[in-house]
Amino acid sequence: MSSSPLSVGSTSGAPITVQGLASGLETSAIINALMQAEREPVTHLSAQQAKVKAAESELQSVQSALQTLAQESSELALSGAFESKQQVSSNEPARVSATASDGAAVGGYEVQVTQLANSAQRTFAFTSPGKASTISIDGQEFNLSAGETAKQLASAVNGSSSATVYAVVLEDGDLVLSDRATGKSSEFIQVSGEALTEVAGTAREGRDAIFKIDGVEGSSSSNTVTDAIPGVTLTLGGLTSNGPVTIDVQPPGLEVSGVEAKLQAFIQLYNSTVETIQTQLATRPPANPSSSEYGVGTLFADPELTNLLDDMRASMYEPLKGLEAEMSSPFDIGVSTGAPSGGGASQSSLEGLLTLEPAKLAEAIQANPSGVQKMLAQFSQGLQLTIEDVSAAGGTMEARINGDASQVTQLQSQISSLDEILLVREKALQETYAQLEGVLAQNTNQDNYLIEQAEALSKAKG
Repeated sequence: MSSSPLSVGSTSGAPITVQGLASGLETSAIINALMQAEREPVTHLSAQQAKVKAAESELQSVQSALQTLAQESSELALSGAFESKQQVSSNEPARVSATASDGAAVGGYEVQVTQLANSAQRTFAFTSPGKASTISIDGQEFNLSAGETAKQLASAVNGSSSATVYAVVLEDGDLVLSDRATGKSSEFIQVSGEALTEVAGTAREGRDAIFKIDGVEGSSSSNTVTDAIPGVTLTLGGLTSNGPVTIDVQPPGLEVSGVEAKLQAFIQLYNSTVETIQTQLATRPPANPSSSEYGVGTLFADPELTNLLDDMRASMYEPLKGLEAEMSSPFDIGVSTGAPSGGGASQSSLEGLLTLEPAKLAEAIQANPSGVQKMLAQFSQGLQLTIEDVSAAGGTMEARINGDASQVTQLQSQISSLDEILLVREKALQETYAQLEGVLAQNTNQDNYLIEQAEALSKAKG
């Protein structure tokens, strides 16, 4: 009896394979087609799971942006943004500049500078010693080695924390010593030692700064004067030969630049957050998305985010309760969606993006600093609550994110269960087709045997 080229094989844990089929059919292709059809529910569930994951990721991104905005909003309520400071100005800061501390004497002052403070100086010719020696400068000794140069000595002097002078070497090799402090002094750089010989006619005594404040003469050993105007530090930078410099000390008040910087930082983050959400709300999901497009349009026209943006816009204009009418919203200090352009609202205005009018802010701070502070603090708290109702821990957005995460887990469980069922189904199909091929092979062998016997009998009779 002849045999058919049937081969059935399997490895542990691997699906059964059927090769050399007796039927002539592509059994593996048939099984694959059947399994592909039966895997349709798994494919559908996997696509659904990917979409839910993408939606979860987009929600988390928006939640993070909103939480950052809420934190930035809280900065508007901090007292650090509203520190009361005294402003002081100079009409010629290059000649006389000024800074003020709390409690500085308010008013305008005329400052005349007729002499700047400088340090005492003495110039010496330097002779490199033939053997080790010592020099003394204001009682401090410096050891010189044989052959030492003037630059080496200057380096040693300048590197000493206890030295009273600085040293510099001129192009001609002379060494200039100058007091480390400016001003007139009773002692004038005392030097001894064979390596240094003073150059005649080059000595200069230190001088004090001489000035007048509103006609009253004063002097200072330094060009930084701290006691001429109470609470004000003057820095003398030049003589006032063209007339006195005017110093203006203002009463304590809010520093406009600090408040403006806080508001600009808030507005920048507010606008970027609104633009991010607007983009999500306006992006439609594709009709037939590919796997890389599952995250596109997951928040299209989302009602919760749409309502949040409406509430955020309203907070910019709705008067806050308990505040005076002229200082009851950010609009009163120059925060708005901008003025209409070309006879209509701009696109940024329609989207609710904010702008700041610095002049209006400065005017509001000057007119009512406590009102500005109180309004911004109350506005900040209200906006935080509005945002955090949606984005904070325990808020509605977190509930949605947790719901998506739970759905992803449930879908994964369904996918895993179906995968196990399909694996069993595939093995069963492979075994069934293997058995079928075995039976077909056996029948084929029997047919061949009977044909051979019939042919043999026919030959015998002939």
